Amino acid sequence: MHKSAAWPLAWMYCLLVVYASLYPFAGWRDQGIEPWAFLAAPMPRYWTGFDVLINLAGYMPLGGLLALLCLRARQRRWALGVALGLACLLSLSMESLQSYLPQRIASREDWLLNTAGAGLGAWAALLLARRGGLARWDALQQQWFAPQARAVFVLLLSWPAALLFPSAIPFGVGHVWARVREAGLALWTEWLAVSDLPTTSAPDWGSLGQPAVFVCVVLGLLAPCLMGFLVVHQPRRRVLLVLWVLALGVVASGLSAALSWGPTHTWAWMDTVTLTGLLAAGLLALALVRLPWRGAAVLAVLLLLVHVGLLNQAPESPYFSQTLQAWEQGRFVRFNGLAEWLGWGWPYAAMAVALHRLWRAPKIAP
Repeated sequence: MHKSAAWPLAWMYCLLVVYASLYPFAGWRDQGIEPWAFLAAPMPRYWTGFDVLINLAGYMPLGGLLALLCLRARQRRWALGVALGLACLLSLSMESLQSYLPQRIASREDWLLNTAGAGLGAWAALLLARRGGLARWDALQQQWFAPQARAVFVLLLSWPAALLFPSAIPFGVGHVWARVREAGLALWTEWLAVSDLPTTSAPDWGSLGQPAVFVCVVLGLLAPCLMGFLVVHQPRRRVLLVLWVLALGVVASGLSAALSWGPTHTWAWMDTVTLTGLLAAGLLALALVRLPWRGAAVLAVLLLLVHVGLLNQAPESPYFSQTLQAWEQGRFVRFNGLAEWLGWGWPYAAMAVALHRLWRAPKIAP
């Protein structure tokens, strides 16, 4: 882990845990039960392996990040206790607050599994540090990454998670306009009902043809490669970075499809257009490995602007809308906070980071 990246990652993950735990933030009311009553509730009748796995896995990164913060502060002896204690308190607070949300169910088992997951994550971080993994990683990141690479490093780590949220087009992050338009139309319709003005139908944004889908796929893969070029300057290492980005993008997209439609449809999204775009993005990225980092920053901003402009004109098919409902209302509700916000905001955060790095260019080593 980059020396200064653990702090923002830990804060970001805590906020996403809060969001996922309290989603959809609606219907708050006192249900006539004590917020800690779930601690003495009987064992649930129905319990699935998915529930166990997601509660364990959801808090493992948090425990690992909290332990890493203690290790960075040279407090190894307190790392496991701090990670367990803070994660336990956070989960207990979230479960207690869920008592006021009719759409959520506070669970003692969730709390215990969350705490156990954080303990496993902290134990893994301590084991990695004991075997010299952190020291080797520090040496590796000093060789690979330019100074002050924290923000770009966090973006590169969060990009695969952003791809987990279903998108109308493969590798399409930043598809937020449909939701913004939906909210705006709701406010507009409500205002029209109050003002007695004639209502109008929603504008028809048309559909994207295969050439535009191809362009979106290429730009969606090329953008994280260019962002990586901001902090990885040697051409040989950039080649490896491109290969890693392409591999992670394919794996994350396949995992998203498997979670949404089932394991048999893991690669259903990999059609001819997508495969061609994947190959084209890889060739273009490899052709740009000698591009100066400032040029990569400017090109990344321009390509991201084109990407989100095209992507947000793509209509939502009925199957895609049904998939989103499954994520937001079904068993993927705990993924919603992490994947949805990352999927919406990643390209805009990347543009902000690239512009900020350009603005601070005199202070950054070439």
